[in-house]
Order: sequence, then structure tokens, then C-alpha cells
Amino acid sequence: MRGPHNIWRLIRTGATFERTGAMRVVLDAMDAPPHLRLVARVLGKPFAWLGYAGDPSLPPVVRAVTALGPAYIKFGQILSTRPDVIGDELAAQMRVLQDKLPPFSVEEARAAIESELEMPVDRIFSAFSEPVAAASIAQVHRATLAETGQEVAVKVLRPGIERAFRRDVDAFYFAARMVEILAPSARRLRPTEVIEHFEGVVLGELDLRMEASAAAEFAANTEGDAGFRVPRVEWFLSSRRVMTLGWADGVAANDIDAIVAGGHDRKALGERVLRLFLNHALRDGFFHADMHQGNLKIAADGDIIAIDFGIMGRLDEYTRRVYAEILFGFIRKDYRRVAEVHFEAGYVPPDRDIDDFARALRSVGEPIFGMDASRISMGRLLNFLFEVTERFGMETRTELILLQRTMVVVEGVSRSLYPQINIWEVARPVVEDYIRENLGPKAMMRDLGRTARVLSRLGPRLPQIAEDLLMAETRRHDLERHPNRRRRPAFWPSVGFVALGAGGMALAVALGAAL
Repeated sequence: MRGPHNIWRLIRTGATFERTGAMRVVLDAMDAPPHLRLVARVLGKPFAWLGYAGDPSLPPVVRAVTALGPAYIKFGQILSTRPDVIGDELAAQMRVLQDKLPPFSVEEARAAIESELEMPVDRIFSAFSEPVAAASIAQVHRATLAETGQEVAVKVLRPGIERAFRRDVDAFYFAARMVEILAPSARRLRPTEVIEHFEGVVLGELDLRMEASAAAEFAANTEGDAGFRVPRVEWFLSSRRVMTLGWADGVAANDIDAIVAGGHDRKALGERVLRLFLNHALRDGFFHADMHQGNLKIAADGDIIAIDFGIMGRLDEYTRRVYAEILFGFIRKDYRRVAEVHFEAGYVPPDRDIDDFARALRSVGEPIFGMDASRISMGRLLNFLFEVTERFGMETRTELILLQRTMVVVEGVSRSLYPQINIWEVARPVVEDYIRENLGPKAMMRDLGRTARVLSRLGPRLPQIAEDLLMAETRRHDLERHPNRRRRPAFWPSVGFVALGAGGMALAVALGAAL
């Protein structure tokens, strides 16, 4: 799009994908049309020698993106949350793109810290380790605060990472436009929107103050959750390129041998992981969207500690209620109600037949509930559900895809801790509590109270808003009927709208006082 470097970068990218065998895999996953495959073959084959070889032990696509560098690795991580775009199999491969890059030097990390915090590292920390983890955007060091002796984790952005990402994102936009031009059928995948989503996520991660803010919000929301911890942000030692958190001391959630050796109750841990996620998604509307085993630690006292808050999910209150009603409907096998919720939320076009949709939902739920309890999967249910809703014209919703992807990951964590876990048995009380608090009479009164408060704030402006709307509508009708003539709006309708506005304000004040 901007600059000839895009063409060269894309040639190098295509060459690497061709050389590693990733090109065919990607085209198959996207169900690319024959002419696009031909273009990719003609342009890729002669330049294959320009591509990076990568690590032959890795799957083709993972091999290609790790060879191409940080922006491509991060893009792969983001795409792993979009099976609707790249397919389930390729999305599963992309999920292994964690901590795949070599670290940069301790000297560079220390220089970055001193530049950002404007203090010598030795004055801040009495000890500062070699990198303990290196990912696509940043790496982490273990350190000890000089003043207090507290152990902390110091996350430092890679040198020059912002410029590298800007360059590669520019090339991604160029590639998306080319795909839309050369393969109109691929527009259904919305490649430009995918790149916009990627850019938005990365821009947030390139400013560690945003991740620190997410960690602090998550910690505040979950402060009362028994058996769960979020490391505390050290705000005075955090900036745009450096973030300092309390050190999370524990064993990784995927180290089952260490968990058993520590005497932890694996069943309780598995159930707690699932309950915590559902509470965060439903109760708070703010959840850890990368909750895999590597981002969870088990402390010596059995607490679960979450780390890495670069990818967080957010659901508005209405979406949470819809999600809870859908889950609750499946729990009760009330497929008609699940269908009604989809139509009420506008997820399915109103011209579709609700009875046909309910019947399709039954075909999703019944086989799953016929399984052994240990095999019942909420993630599988959501996968099947999205397939059905797609057939009935439901458009892709990014927030639900992220929720579904995280649900699958959380299920995997829970089952790895306790394979016999009954997902629905654990989920039922959480969903029922949420339904009771947010869809009953108490919730209705709470909603009325909120509405009254909003109306009371807008009350003084309601007459003017009504007047403006009336004037605009009258002018529109007048111009449609008499294009060459202007007419003043009638007086009495205006008075009526003023009275309506005043009455609305009075009602709002009265409701606010009553509630």
C-alpha cells in the first residue's frame, strides 16, 4: 500500500511459505479458488530460493512464520483465535506459537529499562537475571527490588519492535487488498478486517502500560475470588516499554508430575479453572483470553496464579446475558428458548424459520448430552452451534469467536488437570447464579434504576432533543413533497414534544427517587 518495500517483503514471505511447504496448507485452509492457487504457484515457485528455511521439525505454517520473525509470529497467535477464518486444524497448529524466539541480550534489556525508567538498573534491582522467557514482542527477566527485596518479573519490549511491526503490518494490508482483488470469493473472510483486528491488538501490546492496566483491572475484578491470584503491578517501575509485576512463584499448570508431588487436589484445580473463567466472562465481562497452561501457575498453597495479560476479552452486559441464556437453555434442553434468544439478539435474520432453527439446535445438543459425562464438551457444543448459526445466516462476531476459543482452551486445561471432569455439572451453578441475578425481577428493577438515572441526567435536554428531531423530520417531509418550497413546522406538534420531554424528565426523576 505505501512504499515498494511491501512488494519485496511479500515476495520474501511468499518464498518462505513456498520453501517450507506452508503455501499449500494455507491455500487449502482458506479454500482458495484455482486461479489464486495458480497465481501463488507462479509467483512463489521461482522465488522459493529467496525464502527462509526455518526449523524443519515444525509444522509447515509454524515453521514459516517463526522464520519470518516477530510480527508474523504474533499474527499467527492472533489467527489462532480465528478458526472461522483459517479453519480448526490450522488454528490448532498456530496455538503452539509461544516463546519461540531467541532472547535479546541482557545489556539491551538493561539499557531499555534505564532509558524508560530514567534510573540505573543496579539502583532499582539488587539482582537481575538472564531472560526467563522470550516471546514475539517482549521478554521477561526475574529481578529483586533493591529497596524491599521483593521478587518481581520485568517485561521488556524487543528493541526496534515498533518499527518492525509497522513495516510488516503495512505489508499485511497490501496482501489483504491483493487477495480481495484476485479472489473476490475470499472477501467473505474479510481479510482487511482481520488485519485491522490484528493491528488493534498489537498496538495495545506494544504499549505495556495497556497490559499493566489490564492486569490491574483483572486483579480488582477478581480480588474476592478464592484460590485465585493476579500479580500486583508495580506502577512506578512500569512505562510504555517496561512493565514490572510481582513474581508468580509456582509450577506450570501443565506440569502434572510437579502438581501431584506438591499434594494438590487435581479435581478441585480443574473445576476451579472452569468456574473462574465462567465467572470472569459472565460476572465481570472481562476475561483472560489466553488462559492456556503456560499462563497459569499453581502456587504452593494451591492458589491458581494468572500471568501474561496481553490478550484479554471483553463482553458487554447484553452479550453476557445472551450467552448465559444460550448455555442455560442447552443445560435444560430447552432448544426452543435457545432459538428465541438467537432471534431476539439479532444473531439470526428474522426471515428464517424459528422452528427449523430450534430443530437444528436439537441436532447439536442431543448427541452431546448423550455422551459420557467426562466427554461432554462446552467447546464442542459452541463449535457445532456456530456451524448451525452460520447455515442460518448468522454473521461472524469477533467477541463470540474469542469467547469460544478461550472456552476450548480452558476446557483443555481443566481436563488435563482432571480428565474425568463433568464440564456441565461444574458450569451449571455458575450459569444459574448469573441467570438468577441478571435475568429475574431483581435485574429488571436494577435496569429500571439505571434507565431512570440516565433519563434524569438527560432530562433538561429532552425538550430540545424532541424539538430538533421534530424539526428535522418536518423539513425532510416538506422537502420530499415540495422540493422548491420551505415550510415552518407546525406549532402544536412542537408543544406536544416539549410536553412529552418534560413528562419523561418528571418520570425519570420520580423513578430515580423511588429506586
